Amino acid sequence: MCGIAGLISREPDARITAMLRSIEHRGRDDEGVWTSAAIDDDGRRVCLGHRRLAIIDTSAAGHQPMSYADGRFQVSFNGEIYNYRELRRELEARGQSFRTDTDTEVLLATYAEWGTDFLAHLNGIFAFALWDEQARTLLLARDRLGVKPLYYAATNGTSNDTAPSFVFASEIKALLASGLIKRELNIEALNQYLTFLWTPDPHTVFQGIKKLPPAHILIWRDGEVQVREWWDVSFDEIETDKDETYWRERTLETLDRVVALEMVADVPLGSFLSGGVDSSTIVALMNKHSAGRQVSTYTVGIAPEDLHYDIIPDDARWARQVGKLLNTDYHEFMLRPDVCELLPKLIYHLDEPVADPAIITSYLVSRAARETLTVLLSGVGGDEVFAGYPRQLAMRLASALDPVPQLLRRPAMRAVAQALPGGRPGRFTAPLRNAKKFATSAALPFEDRYLGFGTYFTDEMKQRLYTDDLRAATRDLDAYAEHRRHFARVRHAAPLNRLLYVDLKTFLPCLNLAYTDKTSMAATIEVRVPLLNHELVELAARMPPRFKLRGLKRKYILKRAAEQLLPREVVWRKKAGFGAPVRSWLRGALRPLVDELLSEENVRRRGLFRSEEVRRIINANLSGREDYNLQVFQLLTLELWQRTFMD
Repeated sequence: MCGIAGLISREPDARITAMLRSIEHRGRDDEGVWTSAAIDDDGRRVCLGHRRLAIIDTSAAGHQPMSYADGRFQVSFNGEIYNYRELRRELEARGQSFRTDTDTEVLLATYAEWGTDFLAHLNGIFAFALWDEQARTLLLARDRLGVKPLYYAATNGTSNDTAPSFVFASEIKALLASGLIKRELNIEALNQYLTFLWTPDPHTVFQGIKKLPPAHILIWRDGEVQVREWWDVSFDEIETDKDETYWRERTLETLDRVVALEMVADVPLGSFLSGGVDSSTIVALMNKHSAGRQVSTYTVGIAPEDLHYDIIPDDARWARQVGKLLNTDYHEFMLRPDVCELLPKLIYHLDEPVADPAIITSYLVSRAARETLTVLLSGVGGDEVFAGYPRQLAMRLASALDPVPQLLRRPAMRAVAQALPGGRPGRFTAPLRNAKKFATSAALPFEDRYLGFGTYFTDEMKQRLYTDDLRAATRDLDAYAEHRRHFARVRHAAPLNRLLYVDLKTFLPCLNLAYTDKTSMAATIEVRVPLLNHELVELAARMPPRFKLRGLKRKYILKRAAEQLLPREVVWRKKAGFGAPVRSWLRGALRPLVDELLSEENVRRRGLFRSEEVRRIINANLSGREDYNLQVFQLLTLELWQRTFMD
């Protein structure tokens, strides 16, 4: 796992040095730069940079950027090609020869053999830049589900470089380090961030900087940029003639195969372990393929005093049980971070404001694991593939109201929402918040209902929050536009599959995978996600929805498959989720930071929000009248981000 960066501009060498320095944490084993001769009359050159974290073939032979045998192709590659050995054998049978044992060289040879169609042959996680000297073409590509990030920007030129430029990297901070990008706030993305806690692809909160969406390829040629999709999950081939036994066996068989595939590494490898069905199943299968060696597992627990305001199940107790059952090399630590110190650091590493307190948990467990490991497997993705989120179940429950006419349904549910108490500062605030959100959203049409379940600042709340200028600037913006576009692409699919598709395209890559990559790479560790291997994702897409959500049982078929590996009480225990005690932090360690950074004076000076509304939200949250914990965390995160990147 590595960091990549590059640009097409005049005099790129000095810029690439600063870009690579900014992402040194992504790979401390090696650094490399390749620069072309001038490619046009403006004197622009192509420059590829690389920071290496050696995983496969850790020798100097894996140095990047790497060239193909005849020198026509150059690549800077971040990720792993799990099936590179199988591809290598196939390519050798076609007459190709290899000088290293790296998956990078196989990537180049695969492109040489099949051109841009080569992506369909790859099983892996990746983001890479490939320069074709003969075609004068730069190709950027990202893996199917968006495990590895890739950002880019095109400029019209600056005072120091009048020719238009193109710049890309694994992280936004590297683009900024190039000196080619102005730091300007993207108002549309800000509006989306306040809605969701994060920003959907392809937008970023930086004006002019875009994310290459998952499963997309970008081609730069003669200053022109084209972006197209190269893969998509399809629900058009549902196999309705197969029974539960078939799907249970195929699920376990496929997961077993991809876990073995993703254990390929020449460095120490282990796994996260929460004690839930996803991570426990992965660890059980790792045991099977570890050749008798103990699998190292890492678990984070939450101190009892931090659970006064949060209902977060004790993962550590379950993880301890599974670790003992599977005889793992078990590591457990309690979550006692200096959150005031860590939060600004992680906001810097995340590049964009991401208001999920799980970023702290993710970073700390990665940092702890890095003491002995270089690669960790994770259970991320099981909820998006097999329907494990409460909101997916809530959609099924809310559908019972559909026969009631809208004229009756909406006012009735609005009355229920208004009748629910705000609660008090205690453990029942969050359930009341969720109950209110359910009552408010359940009466809405199908798509709006699901979007409502994932909304934090509603349009009405944002209108009260925004200054007159920001309200005017966002008047014609639809924060849900990308979600609606994805809903439209699967308009004929079953309702549950439509929800899964939208999550796979938005929530998964833009939140869960984004912070997993950035926080793990901040600790210089690679995270792999077997439940998002495309073989398993495509299998689940062919599965009738009733085997994913069966009655009130979420992830039904995955749990039925896991019963063959784990005790029933582990498989069917209450979902814990992956979070952090943000309610306790906001009333404890983070409270002085909130009061300082979100003071009336600071809010007015920033000029985005009405200071009296910010104070009302903070006070309502502290009093327990409303559960605005995540909204306060959003505002705090945004202010810290602006101080880090904009001021």
